[in-house]
Amino acid sequence: MNQRLIGLIRKEFLQIKRDPSSLAIAFVMPVFLLLLFGYGVSLDARHVPVGLVLDKVSPEARSFSTAFEHSDYFVGLHFADMRLAQKALETRKINAIIRLRSNFNRQLFNQESAPIQVIIDGVDANTARLISGYIQGTWDKWLSHFAEQRGTALSKPVMLEQRIWYNSALRSRNFLVPGLIAVIMTLIGALLTALVVAREWERGTMEALITTPVSVREVLLGKLIPYYLLGMGGMLLSIAMAVFLFQVPLLGSLWVLLLTGTLFMLVALGMGLVISIAAKNQFVAGQVAIIVTFLPAFIMSGFIFDIDSMPPPIQGLTYLIAARYFVAILQTVFLAGNIWGIIIPNALALLVMAIIFFALALWRAPRRLE
Repeated sequence: MNQRLIGLIRKEFLQIKRDPSSLAIAFVMPVFLLLLFGYGVSLDARHVPVGLVLDKVSPEARSFSTAFEHSDYFVGLHFADMRLAQKALETRKINAIIRLRSNFNRQLFNQESAPIQVIIDGVDANTARLISGYIQGTWDKWLSHFAEQRGTALSKPVMLEQRIWYNSALRSRNFLVPGLIAVIMTLIGALLTALVVAREWERGTMEALITTPVSVREVLLGKLIPYYLLGMGGMLLSIAMAVFLFQVPLLGSLWVLLLTGTLFMLVALGMGLVISIAAKNQFVAGQVAIIVTFLPAFIMSGFIFDIDSMPPPIQGLTYLIAARYFVAILQTVFLAGNIWGIIIPNALALLVMAIIFFALALWRAPRRLE
């Protein structure tokens, strides 16, 4: 058995050498997708164009508008009146209007009326909430600075002291990149094995395999082991890019990450094997792998969209998505450390899914010519 298995593994490595597409899938594709999504997808709002309307230019009004002009979050654009600012907002040239009334300096510490007016484009609700929070933060910071310059204490009924855990820099990239690894490796792992059995059928070599004394289990292991090594190589490359290129902190253990990554890679490879056995055509197998692995993982894994905010039926479907469990593990190990209350249940779920997919592959694997 050992000699037959070694022979099958050697056969797969020779196939990989002759057809380097598997190497491209394992190493080139994750680099390309991580660069594309890592730099292209962001939940932060930076350099947001806002319109500044000063009904009366006073030292206080000029000081407050300067706070927006020197902020990393805003690009302040001055308008002569509200009519021009509203037109710019309607044509999406700016995302918000900040109007300082003529009595701005008199109303600063008056609790009866608001000294500024803020109008925000609410078409993108998430960006609108971010802009509202940034404006409030800029206002609070400027009020404190203004009171300090006057030598007076800023009177507030509640003083907020923030304590942010696990991602204190509030970089959305720290949250997105670990999830991206899970989503990308779902596609990579499934594609690596989705083509192998279908390729044997298309090239007419499946008949030769079936007539040899090798068992179905040996055939599946012979195809699994080489692509497992390729997949784990791609995962190591992705982790290295996350840490050294995107500067995501890795607070947990690398060995925990690799062990749980092994379970996840086995699930992805198992899904690919089941698809390849059922499809018997490389093109169909590749299309099915993209549709049933990458798209559900991207949408329903919690990578971007909060699972608790989804309708209950969709929340139930997310338990069938392997990436859901690995996203939770990756984000925990990267940003919080080895939190076993999260790692162990999700790792057990991945183990169960790996057993199910390989049992399906063993059950559906061809044993005779039809």
